[in-house]
Amino acid sequence: MKECTVVITNKEGLHARPASLFTKAAAKYQSELKLIKNGDTGKSCNPKSIISILSLGVQKGDKLTIYADGQDEAEALKELQSLLEHGIDK
Repeated sequence: MKECTVVITNKEGLHARPASLFTKAAAKYQSELKLIKNGDTGKSCNPKSIISILSLGVQKGDKLTIYADGQDEAEALKELQSLLEHGIDK
């Protein structure tokens, strides 16, 4: 299992469009993926589900921890981290 934490820089957070792009990227991987908002395990979701991501209500400045577990975990984590760090909506 691998993990990383990213601070959201998009001024609108993860609203519908960036959440959709993030979900499409996550869906490409076979690994089990999980997002946790601001270190609160009660605020976690499956990033392969856009409804789950939107339900987190991620805003600019929030910290998202991405967990990846499986055969393609390194690749999944690298792409998803890059999407969040470089701003999906820029």
